[in-house]
Amino acid sequence: MAEFDIAIIGAGIAGASTAWALLEAAPSLRVLLLEMEERPGYHTTGRSAAFWVESYGGPAIVPLSRASRDFFGAPPAGFPPLLSPRPALTIEAPDDPGGLERMAAEFDESDTDYRWLDGDAMAALPSAAMLRPDWNRRGLIEDDCHDIDVAGLHQGFLRGVEGARPQLVTNAQVTGLERSGGQWRITTRAGDFTAATIVNAAGAWADELAALAGARPRGVQPLRRTMAVLRLDPPPPADLMVVMDAAGRFYFKPDGGRLWLSPHDETPDVPHDVRPDELDLARVIDQFEQATTVKLLRLETSWAGLRTFAPDRVPIYGADGDVDGLFWCAGQGGFGIQTAPAAGRLCAAMLLGTTPPLEAAPYLATRAL
Repeated sequence: MAEFDIAIIGAGIAGASTAWALLEAAPSLRVLLLEMEERPGYHTTGRSAAFWVESYGGPAIVPLSRASRDFFGAPPAGFPPLLSPRPALTIEAPDDPGGLERMAAEFDESDTDYRWLDGDAMAALPSAAMLRPDWNRRGLIEDDCHDIDVAGLHQGFLRGVEGARPQLVTNAQVTGLERSGGQWRITTRAGDFTAATIVNAAGAWADELAALAGARPRGVQPLRRTMAVLRLDPPPPADLMVVMDAAGRFYFKPDGGRLWLSPHDETPDVPHDVRPDELDLARVIDQFEQATTVKLLRLETSWAGLRTFAPDRVPIYGADGDVDGLFWCAGQGGFGIQTAPAAGRLCAAMLLGTTPPLEAAPYLATRAL
C-alpha cells in the first residue's frame, strides 16, 4: 500500500495548483494526486474559457485574483507564457438603463481599474462593427484583462517543481475513506493508499467526498455554464475584446476566426458529465442576434461545465475543523483558473503551517455556511 504525506483528491485546477504549491514550499513532501477520470481536468478545468479579469467574482475574490497576477505575468520555470492581452468591455442593453452604473459601483467597491467610454470612443473599438447602435452608446472597459492558457497552466502545475512532482493516479475514483492511527486509508478503483492528510479538491463532488470522510457537507452547489461556438459573417475581429452584458445575460470573445458565446448561465445541477441544454443555446443565440448585426452562419459546437459554489459564493479553504486530517479546497466557482496560483499557495501554507500569502480568514472551511 503506497504511503504519502498528503493525498489530494481531484486533479483539476484546485488539486493541481495545491500540489504544485506544496512541492514549491517543501520539495521532499510525498504528494499524491488522485483523479477519478482517465485524464485530469476532464470536467470543469478542461472546459473553461478562462480569461483573467480582476473584477470577476466580486470583492471577496479580487484579493485572490490580484495575488495571482504576478504569477501569470511572469510564470515560474516549467510554465509557458500564460496570458494574452484581451481587454474586457461591458455594455448595457436598451432595456437595462443604469446597468453600467451598477457595474461601476461593483468595480469601485473592489477598487478595480476601469474607464468610461462615450459613444465616440465606443465607435472606435473593434466591437463597433458588430454591435447595434442602441447597444453601442457607452461602455466600461477594463484594460488589464487577458486570455489564459488554461491547458498550459494546468499542465505546468501537474509537472511540479524542478526535481519534485506529485504522483498522479488516474481512473482512481475514491470509494472509501477510513481514519485510524493518524492516517487515512484511501480505497480507490486503482488500489489503496495511505496519507496523513487528505485534501478535498473534488469540485462538484466535494460534498459527496466529505460524506465519505464522515464530515459535514458544506452545501456546495454545481451550476451549469454553457458555451456555444459560432461561425459568423463577417468573422469576429481577432482583436475583439471580451464583450459582456451588464445584466449578465451573455458574454462573447473571438477564438480562431470563430466566436465563443455564453449565456452566463448558472443553472443548479448535480455532479455528472454535464451537457449543454438546447433551450439555453437557443436563448443566448437569440440575445446575441438582438445585440449585434452580424449574420450567424452556423452553430459549430457547444459544451457545458459545472462551476461549484459555496452558499456564500466564496471558496472553501482550510482544515475541516471536526474531522482530523481533512482539508478543504473547494467551491471555486468560475474563478478557479484565474485565482489558482494564489489559492494553491494559500492552501499549501495552511497545510504546512507557514505564513499564508494573503489573509485566509474569509475563506476558511470553519466559517458559518
